[in-house]
Amino acid sequence: MLRIFKILIVVAVLLLAGWLSLRLFGPDGTPDEPAEWEGRVDYGTLDQQLASLAKRPEMAGLAVAVVEDGEVRFIRSYGFADYSTGARVTPETMFRWASVSKSATGMLAATRAEEGQLDLERPVASWQNSLRLPEAAENRLSLAQLLSHQTGLTKNAYDERLEDGQDPQAIRSQLAVAPLQCPPGSCHTYQNIAFDAVSEIFELDLRQPMSDAIQTRFFQPLGMDSAQYGMAGLTSAKEWARPHKYREVRELKEAYWRVPAAAGVSSNITDFAKWMQAMMGEQPEVLSRAALQLAETPLVGTPPLYSGELAAALSDAHYGLGLRSFSYGGQRLFGHSGAVDGYRATMIFDPTTRSGVVAMWNSNWGIPFRIPFAVFDSYHKRNGARWLDLSDIPLPDEEPEPKSIK
Repeated sequence: MLRIFKILIVVAVLLLAGWLSLRLFGPDGTPDEPAEWEGRVDYGTLDQQLASLAKRPEMAGLAVAVVEDGEVRFIRSYGFADYSTGARVTPETMFRWASVSKSATGMLAATRAEEGQLDLERPVASWQNSLRLPEAAENRLSLAQLLSHQTGLTKNAYDERLEDGQDPQAIRSQLAVAPLQCPPGSCHTYQNIAFDAVSEIFELDLRQPMSDAIQTRFFQPLGMDSAQYGMAGLTSAKEWARPHKYREVRELKEAYWRVPAAAGVSSNITDFAKWMQAMMGEQPEVLSRAALQLAETPLVGTPPLYSGELAAALSDAHYGLGLRSFSYGGQRLFGHSGAVDGYRATMIFDPTTRSGVVAMWNSNWGIPFRIPFAVFDSYHKRNGARWLDLSDIPLPDEEPEPKSIK
């Protein structure tokens, strides 16, 4: 009888442990509705919407973090880091920032300028670098204009040459005969290869690679231990998200890592949130308020962001030093988004309320760019917004179930 009683106690303990596990953790092993979810945002509904979004066949994996009043209130991961093996995304999974990397580049320039060590109005050609523009405009274009995409070149000039494997410095010299969309310095035309000329300028200015300077000046003091530059910085991580097209794993391409100022950073979602907190002004000893104000200052108007309904909902779009700004729902928002093959990322925040959203996913689908706006609508208690309502978006062909983890 005593033996049976002991067995019953053990069974009861195991059942209680299992019940607590289900209460405390979701099916993917991440915390289920922790206390940190408390806030103005309806995190229960957001979690359900994100879980539904991640199950779409256009998606593979997704990681999202929300900051309210300067504090991280929500970190959640969904779906697959590698659909072919069934490996799940966790908060430790590394993704690419893609063009959100430009915000770190802009902050380095703003910080150096605020310290009196870098003249943002100095012509780009006054530093030794490989950028050549039509009509020798590099002799007139200022560093601030380069960092705000005012080269006048057609959008994403010669990116296809980078993707074909050509050396970015060689391509920058070829831009001298590239077509112009407007006279240099007179409009915003988004660039990657031309923008990365600043990596050469920083190396001369700082006598070290730009990536090393950003690591030591920003990422390390902020405790962003996962944040890395370069392809090896991603692939050497214990957990990293493979690029996908629908549920097919894509070949990882090095092209845009060769323009580090434009698209060089990778990190996990936790460290991405730390970067956004610093960009909000929560770490003034690392990113000073004066440098943040300098980076945020609008330098040039831009075309509408995104497309469709989302583009129509935003207004007064501008670009500063590697940083976008625009108005939505009466609030002035800042941030950047990014896209390379098989990866997307976004960081949108409101420094006034010290609230914002970061998200990364390993597919080419654009719908998750709506996530920050769904969060802001919830934060401000706006009714009627349907950014994450997927009922009107038709499903593509069904994809096979993932394999189990081996």
